[in-house]
Amino acid sequence: MNGYFQVVSRNNMCTVKLVPPSDGGEPIQREELFEYLSIKNIVFDSKAMVDALSDLSSTMFVPTATEFKFSEGEYARVFIAPDNMSVKVRLIPCFEGGTEMSKEEFMREFSSRGICYGFDQDAIDDFLEKRPFCTDFIVAQGKPPRHGHDAEIEYFFNTDPRVKPTLLEDGSVDFFHLNTINHCQAGDLLAKLHPADFGEPGTNVKGERIRPRDVRNAQLKFGHNIELSEDKTEIRSQVNGHVTYADGKVFVSNVLEVANVDNAVGNIDYDGSVTVTGNVCENFSVKAKGSVEVRGVVEGAHVEAGENIIIARGMNGMHKGDLVAGGNIISKFIENAKVKAKGYVECESILHSEVIAGTEIKVTGKKGFIAGGRTCATTLIEVKNLGSSMGADTVVEVGMDTTVKQTIQALQKEITELNRQLQQVQPVLDGARQKLQAGVKMTTEQLLQLQKLAKLSKDQHERLDYCMSELEKYQVTTDQSTQGQVVVTGEVYPGTKICIGDVSMVVKSGMKYCRFIKEAGDVKMAAIY
Repeated sequence: MNGYFQVVSRNNMCTVKLVPPSDGGEPIQREELFEYLSIKNIVFDSKAMVDALSDLSSTMFVPTATEFKFSEGEYARVFIAPDNMSVKVRLIPCFEGGTEMSKEEFMREFSSRGICYGFDQDAIDDFLEKRPFCTDFIVAQGKPPRHGHDAEIEYFFNTDPRVKPTLLEDGSVDFFHLNTINHCQAGDLLAKLHPADFGEPGTNVKGERIRPRDVRNAQLKFGHNIELSEDKTEIRSQVNGHVTYADGKVFVSNVLEVANVDNAVGNIDYDGSVTVTGNVCENFSVKAKGSVEVRGVVEGAHVEAGENIIIARGMNGMHKGDLVAGGNIISKFIENAKVKAKGYVECESILHSEVIAGTEIKVTGKKGFIAGGRTCATTLIEVKNLGSSMGADTVVEVGMDTTVKQTIQALQKEITELNRQLQQVQPVLDGARQKLQAGVKMTTEQLLQLQKLAKLSKDQHERLDYCMSELEKYQVTTDQSTQGQVVVTGEVYPGTKICIGDVSMVVKSGMKYCRFIKEAGDVKMAAIY
């Protein structure tokens, strides 16, 4: 316990009893002793008191010059923390013969100072029972406020607009894939609001309310094509497209608009539609599940759309660019490119290109020519001028779905290859079978090799039967297909090859304002009506 002091009577004079600490307790505080004696108007020799305190190893009695006339009760020293959040007390023993404080008297010491909150009554009862003198005791503690935190919005896409090239496995950087687009699917979670926690107020020992610190609230801000959850804490995309973040607001669009497809943007692979207000530069690609609109030119690039492709100023493929559309393709011109559309193709000129359309191809306008390359459509090719006076090899084909035609060609090629392989395997199997019938013994390795060849032969026969069956189906479809035609509203030049279905002809001399149809198993020229 701590060391303590007490005023006792010796020869009718006030004498200070000094009790040293025990069991590691704290020594008597000189300032506390001097303050107490001053409060009680006891005159003492400060030097003698200091000397006694400095060499206090056992209980000592230090006389004073004050007559002992009355007995004082216990004295409670009360300390209120500067923030009013705690109160501690130190109990000083009563004068010899004096009375101890009752609990009511003890509590009045605090109420007189306005302390009314945070008392631990059980601890107070224990303290008053043991009465450890000159020892700090926390008699009351306030309830500190629980501070909250600001609202926070968590985004589930990249909100940093800076370009980040793709790092390849070999450590090199792919500057064609710059990760500039945040793709999203319908139903994707875009952002989540973690609401502000406003905290809880506290109370100090004087019963005063303590406010928690202020926090900032927030709310989700967004544009069209976005759905807000019922509790207003989540936003999700309503469409397939891309998500952007600007000025604290989330936007979703199923139409991506860029100025140019170049080193600043990189390749585009997008779930919606794409609009390029400028050009698609050489070696870049644009892929979209919707439509692609290019208001400039496409130069030596790959453009692929699930729906339509529209190129306002034309396509110069530079012998490496191509267009692939699940719908239609409309372009000012097509030059040195490969073009494939499931729907129709419409442009003003086609030069040295391979153009394939699922329905028809119309080359109209002031020039309206097809010169060089191969142009294929299922039902119709309409052009102003066909072929070239310079003799460029020009082939136009109608009357058969090009996909079907390519499938037939692939089947025919595979059938030829299977027959060739069977012709090589069959003699080996026949020879081995004759040896076995003649009683010739073969090694285990030879028998295993024969089993492999027999299985291979069986698989090839099954595949051959399947290919023959598929080829027959496609040929029946081709025979029943609608006859196509080639319509020339201007001039067709000599050397141009015109194919309709499975027949073809090469134009021997120039012709004007005519159409070509299949009649009596041959390509015939007819009038335009």
